Amino acid sequence: RKFKLKRDPHFAGARMPSVILATAGYDHTIRLWEARSGFCYRTLQYADSQVNKLEITPNKKYLAAAGNPHIKLFELASNNPQAVSTFSGHKSNVTAIGFEKQGEFLYSGSEDGTVKIWDPRVPNHQREFDYSDACNAVELHPNQMDLICGFQNGLIRVYNLRAGKCSHEFTPDDETAVRSISISNDGAYCCAATNRGKCFVWKLKPNEANSFEVIHTWEAHSRYILKCVFSPDMSTLATASADMTVKVWDVAKNFELFKTLKGHQRWVWDCVYSSNSNYLVSGSSDHVARLWDLQQGETIRHYTGHHKAISCLALNDDEYGGDAGSVKSPGATPPALHRDQ
Repeated sequence: RKFKLKRDPHFAGARMPSVILATAGYDHTIRLWEARSGFCYRTLQYADSQVNKLEITPNKKYLAAAGNPHIKLFELASNNPQAVSTFSGHKSNVTAIGFEKQGEFLYSGSEDGTVKIWDPRVPNHQREFDYSDACNAVELHPNQMDLICGFQNGLIRVYNLRAGKCSHEFTPDDETAVRSISISNDGAYCCAATNRGKCFVWKLKPNEANSFEVIHTWEAHSRYILKCVFSPDMSTLATASADMTVKVWDVAKNFELFKTLKGHQRWVWDCVYSSNSNYLVSGSSDHVARLWDLQQGETIRHYTGHHKAISCLALNDDEYGGDAGSVKSPGATPPALHRDQ
């Protein structure tokens, strides 16, 4: 079932850009940007806490924002400053959120040790997996049935939604906290990044997440890795770090370093690829988000306006629900994400 929320009375037919870029952090605001110009066209207040994670629904209608301890859902094509739904149930920082590919359910992980499944139409969670330590990362396998979760004590657990239980667990690096997890779009590879700056990449069996065959391990950064993410075309892996850089690794060349993106002045908390994998947006404690041309390794846009650290980003520039198909055209600089004039 696809969820539908009742349209609120504040809706004013606000025109929404086909490319949605959102940033948020410790100044208790969420900012929505015109990617082309760098202009912030809407600011939402998140008074409860800092914002830890952002996620755009697959149909591009809603933005989910996770804080401490709530998750709020905002309508994107609206002038309504208030959340249209609030999900309560976690007892501490919500560190991970995401949607099933059709938007049929929302999943979340928290420092309270729980991973929860929500029906976005109702405020209470539908299912819960509990563990004794803080959960830092949760990713849904492309089979839409397995959640791969990373914990502060170094454990990785796989929760199978069909079975309703943990189906597999292991520790890749002793008790070093697993900070971030990414799964390639085809489900063939899983990467985990740790507080020691190490990356682990495993090959997964087709359509399941119960067998992890390690294929590469390396020290990607000298300090914490705060985010790892495979590109949509699965050609590269990006890692964002407390060392103030984002590094881009070539998957086909056994994760050889392809580019080091330098420019941020403080920790880089989050990064996200454009849908054609040619561009990357990063957010930092220096209050700035940057748009990078990955072939050039250069910043081509700055997004400024936050007054404290940017801790999370969300970007949707694909064709689903919008007219941004030109962004997916390979080999050309996309109109929505082009170079500063």
